[in-house]
Amino acid sequence: MKKLALPTTIAILGCLWGGQVSAQESVRIRFEPGSTSSEINGTIKGHEFIDYVLGARGGQTMVVSLAVTGTNGHGSAYFNILPAGQDYGGPYVGSTDDDSRAEITVPSDGDWAIRVYLMGNDRDAGKTVGYSINVLIK
Repeated sequence: MKKLALPTTIAILGCLWGGQVSAQESVRIRFEPGSTSSEINGTIKGHEFIDYVLGARGGQTMVVSLAVTGTNGHGSAYFNILPAGQDYGGPYVGSTDDDSRAEITVPSDGDWAIRVYLMGNDRDAGKTVGYSINVLIK
């Protein structure tokens, strides 16, 4: 087995750790007793993304809308709906569908994430975007 020199090992590890630009946070959505909807307000900056996670049953309807509430850029905030803990494979991709509202039939029981993120110049230039998300499960 060939050993790597310490400077080579440090360089490799630096590339692996240095490549992680995104800061991800996961927040559990909890509805008030008797309620089937919730409003979430937040901000996101640059390469950050945040997952808002909620449990749902297959066959339920999930309605999500996102509104930009303030920005120091263009306000290019988007959201995806995907299985919690995954980076792709969800029933809704905001940057593709180019809409600020989604209404989907939940494909299966489990935890689902509403991932909020920026694109374009707002992401690349580290701009900050304030947003409000409304979530309804029926």
